[in-house]
Amino acid sequence: MPRGRKSADATPKSAKGATGGSSANLGFETQLWAAADKLRANMDAAEYKHVALGLIFLKYISDAFEAQHARLAAQKGADPEDRDEYTAENVFWVPKGARWADLRKAAKLASIGKVVDDAMLGIERENPTLKGILPKDYARPDLDKTRLGELIDLFSNIGLGGTEHREKDVLGRVYEYFLGQFANAEGKLGGQFYTPSSVVRLLVAMIEPYKGRVYDPCCGSGGMFVQAERFVEAHHGKIGDISVYGQESNPTTWRLARMNLAIRHIEGNLGPQHADTFHRDLHPDLKADFLLANPPFNVSDWGGERLREDVRWKHGVPPVGNANFAWVQHFIHHLAPKGVAGFVLANGSMSSQQSGEGEIRKAIVEADLVDAMIALPPQLFYTTQIPACLWFLRRGRTGTATSGKTLFLDCRKMGTLIDRTHRELTEADLEKVAGAYHAWRSGKGYKDVPGFCGAATTAEIAKHGFVLTPGRYVGAEDVEEDDEPFAEKMKRLTKTLEEQFAEGARLQDRIRTSLRGLS
Repeated sequence: MPRGRKSADATPKSAKGATGGSSANLGFETQLWAAADKLRANMDAAEYKHVALGLIFLKYISDAFEAQHARLAAQKGADPEDRDEYTAENVFWVPKGARWADLRKAAKLASIGKVVDDAMLGIERENPTLKGILPKDYARPDLDKTRLGELIDLFSNIGLGGTEHREKDVLGRVYEYFLGQFANAEGKLGGQFYTPSSVVRLLVAMIEPYKGRVYDPCCGSGGMFVQAERFVEAHHGKIGDISVYGQESNPTTWRLARMNLAIRHIEGNLGPQHADTFHRDLHPDLKADFLLANPPFNVSDWGGERLREDVRWKHGVPPVGNANFAWVQHFIHHLAPKGVAGFVLANGSMSSQQSGEGEIRKAIVEADLVDAMIALPPQLFYTTQIPACLWFLRRGRTGTATSGKTLFLDCRKMGTLIDRTHRELTEADLEKVAGAYHAWRSGKGYKDVPGFCGAATTAEIAKHGFVLTPGRYVGAEDVEEDDEPFAEKMKRLTKTLEEQFAEGARLQDRIRTSLRGLS
């Protein structure tokens, strides 16, 4: 796969890493989505997702190709049709007939669906790293060819792959913005391939994947990887210093992830095909330095009855009726000796005592693996309304300043509503939370803040029955001191209440008098 890209934008409208601005955009993502969504008509969002994202992908690589083609045409002695001139510059080779200009010429034809399919096939044939990941069903009878042509015309007006736009990573932002909007449109099903950007950015800001192997065993559309690369770049690290490994069980989502990495020239090992992580681990020997994940919550049909003797269950056999602690132990199994994991789980994982989950959680705490716990605000996820939390596990804590201790952060009041049903963590929220965590780990400048953060020893956690809910450990939020003596305040408030009662009675008398005058 080509490498050496200029930038790696992460997630949709708020993918600015640990330091960038949330909800910022280039000014046209919203308008572009509105126009594209209007062309969707009655098509299901899950279907239309692949139609739109496939065209955006093709537009980007075609624009990048045409920009290089123009440069070569202007150079004396250069051959603009020499494919080596493109691969040397990490530009995908787009054969004749598959270039965006060819699609635009055919946009009004009844055969436009076949033209797009042939273009996708041609690009896959010429670029082995893309083989099997591009959508190729634009010619199907139920896809309105008039609207398909209009969508091509819409995308034709935006430059996505030229030098200037590659610098700004326009495609990354458009692609991820569309991912987020499709997740919103699809609701629960859509959320399975998409983790909200502010959650991804918080995970990355906490574990700081500067150098090493990054692993996501339920990678969805690949947002964790992209954000990890952005983090390294934003902090002036070398992109080549991290390598990414992932796995995804859904075949269409696996292809989305492959496309998501390909458009940014991120070299990642997502396995040769989609596969179930529990039953066909594609990276059995991997020991990751960093693990980022958002596994599906509370899955009951994960096939646990067939894995009772699995080597991964070091801290207890997870219940067949809930995969939460199967995921947790899979994560631990794949951590390097000093590896760190940050992942999302349902709130119930912090306190459940059912089917042995409490005993597994106890064993994990006693193994000195739980570095930090975060209670998240509601309405962050497209997938579910189930309250969620973040776990941070770290191997090799023995002998460090935080050994035998866990930091708890209660962030339930954080975030801001971005629409009627969805909330997003702000940049100030991310800095506050990650700042407190890193101050605690370094031992420099950290203080417990009632209502927000507090550290507890394993012995203190044991007194709470190994329940890891942050609210139990951070205490109540401080309130401003009130200098007015209680007796005087009670006397003042009682007098005010009596005056309000009297005024209410006076108003009732006036209303009754007025009503009698009307009869």
